[in-house]
Amino acid sequence: MTILVSALVGLAGHSQMAALVGGFIPALAPDRAVAWSGPAIPAWLTPLTATLLHGGVFHLLFNMVMLVYCGREAERALGSGAIGALYVIGAYAAAAGQWVQDPHSMMPMIGASGAISAIVAAYALLYGRNRARGVGPLSAGLLHALWLGATWTIINLLIGYATLTDQPVAIGAHIGGFLAGLAMTRPLLLWRYRDA
Repeated sequence: MTILVSALVGLAGHSQMAALVGGFIPALAPDRAVAWSGPAIPAWLTPLTATLLHGGVFHLLFNMVMLVYCGREAERALGSGAIGALYVIGAYAAAAGQWVQDPHSMMPMIGASGAISAIVAAYALLYGRNRARGVGPLSAGLLHALWLGATWTIINLLIGYATLTDQPVAIGAHIGGFLAGLAMTRPLLLWRYRDA
């Protein structure tokens, strides 16, 4: 659905309008009607509609490759329902992360990167090899997760710079989604195998 909506919006030449209508705008999160006088999408729904919109072909392609690669493997361990839940929770956590980063921003946040960050975190926890060692009160697992989150965010920043777009990379969204994935992977895994 993400590919279809992004392609239709892009081909119609309405990317900017779609970002204003369907993107998550932190400053307008409580009251969406202020930004748009046409058919309004409720503020609580924009974290999900934002995942259907992308800032170009490369943005869409990178997100879909990561979703297919990490999602397919994580789905084997967690199940399709858990991946769907993780995606939705990741989308809302991404919006929350972007709001925390800049609650007064009028820049629409678009893209599935935040939701996919939750799935990348699950993939990393399920299949990553922990090579970190604990430092003081920080456990090896926590350091491993922080390292993975930082790496994922840096990769997205580099892609943003490589595509030379004028849209900033939503760092808060990537971090929010990734943290949600870290928090939800173990409970979802335990839920899947609760009867085992």
